[in-house]
Amino acid sequence: MIAGCRYSFHDLSRVEIDPIDPPTPRLNMAFELGLTVAWDRLQPDRHVWFVLESVNRRALKSLSDLAGTDVYIHKRNAGRSFPRDRERSRPQKETSSVQDVHYIYRGLQAALPGILKQTGAQSRFEAHAFREILLTASEIVGRKLA
Repeated sequence: MIAGCRYSFHDLSRVEIDPIDPPTPRLNMAFELGLTVAWDRLQPDRHVWFVLESVNRRALKSLSDLAGTDVYIHKRNAGRSFPRDRERSRPQKETSSVQDVHYIYRGLQAALPGILKQTGAQSRFEAHAFREILLTASEIVGRKLA
């Protein structure tokens, strides 16, 4: 969760076992979701968050505290993952839409190879590359609003 970001997406399908000895579950996504839920309870109506998963009912089995939360099942297809519930994904005073999120996603997908090359990163999750991705997303939003 980044200060100033209105939305966050938490894809629990990426919680995997790292096979390097000792085999260890990678829980970053679940941890970040927990921080987001805590922030939402402390600062209601300031942040909108979404839980994504590729397998139906798996998130609720592994994190039963999510009961009552809509989990969006994407079946590893990013186009399916974005919520269709406009009231949840677009507060009344906001003007964003599912199409806007798709626009930003497509722009980031197109920019990602250049960002990785420019930063020398092997992964989009390396700090320098991730910072560039955030800046690029802000630029894409700026172009969309212009």
